[in-house]
Amino acid sequence: MTEFQISRLLAGLPLPAMLVRDGERVEACNAPAVALLGEGMVGRHPAIAVRAPTVLEALAAASPDRPPQEARMIQRREGQEQVFQVTVSALGEGLVLVVFRDVTEEERAGEMRRDFVANVSHELRTPLTALMGFIETLKHAAKDDPRAREMFLGIMEAEAGRMNRLVGDLLQLSRVEAEERVRPRDRVELRGVLEGVISSLRGMAEKTGDSVVLTGEPATVPGDRDQLVQVFTNLVENALKYGAAGQAVRVSLTPEETVRGPAVRVEVADEGEGIDPVHIPRLTERFYRVDTHRSREMGGTGLGLAIVKHIVSRHRGWLRIESEKGRGSRFQVVLPLG
Repeated sequence: MTEFQISRLLAGLPLPAMLVRDGERVEACNAPAVALLGEGMVGRHPAIAVRAPTVLEALAAASPDRPPQEARMIQRREGQEQVFQVTVSALGEGLVLVVFRDVTEEERAGEMRRDFVANVSHELRTPLTALMGFIETLKHAAKDDPRAREMFLGIMEAEAGRMNRLVGDLLQLSRVEAEERVRPRDRVELRGVLEGVISSLRGMAEKTGDSVVLTGEPATVPGDRDQLVQVFTNLVENALKYGAAGQAVRVSLTPEETVRGPAVRVEVADEGEGIDPVHIPRLTERFYRVDTHRSREMGGTGLGLAIVKHIVSRHRGWLRIESEKGRGSRFQVVLPLG
């Protein structure tokens, strides 16, 4: 194979690739491989370019009589870990082609799917186990005990409601993720949305002596009204649940200039105990809870803020969370005015 043919072969590959001659010398690299492995690798031993033992073993085992060898390589760049699937193919004449495919995102997605299934299974297993236990008790030990039957049926109703909320939130999250790339085009007046949300939660606020105060001028944004109602219902409801009893939850609309142009910021601020800053980056993860027991007691599924994040993303906005221990929390949704 001539030098010109080698050059054309590598240039035609979109993935990082290098040719190794006789297992001892890097014959050539394409531009993506230079970006991955660094300059000055041509003419040097492949162990200098690639320091993954599994890849070097695949190189040593490469032969025209054998199928391509597969190896896995992990590389750290700028503090980030990248995972590569490496294919090693013998071409003949002492040449071996080594191609690197970045599978980092695939592995992360696979890990997220596994975590998601494990979390859903865990969330459903607890109420299901409780229901099965109570049904067994009602069929036998408590069959003729009216007081026990009444108590167990109340608990079973609560556990069934918890499963129903979880399934509902899972379906909602799935719908929101499916629509995330489709930007809504209706015009929605935010102050009216917030007034409706506050009115619907007035009964909940009155139970704990809370009040919800709305300030700010009307503002109209491109949006999906039902989804925006869901966002602000979730945020105001969380403020009422986790804030201090007798507090004033403050909801405000404020104009804001962003790099993308004019926008409006909707802030929901409570007077609760606040959130440790270590938790804030993870609050919008599925099933992540600061206080698991308290969240479940309050009827939370661990999916509310994940749904909020995806809806806000669909509206081309962003969510900010600010909190200090003992000084309450502030959830800000910034939406472009179009």
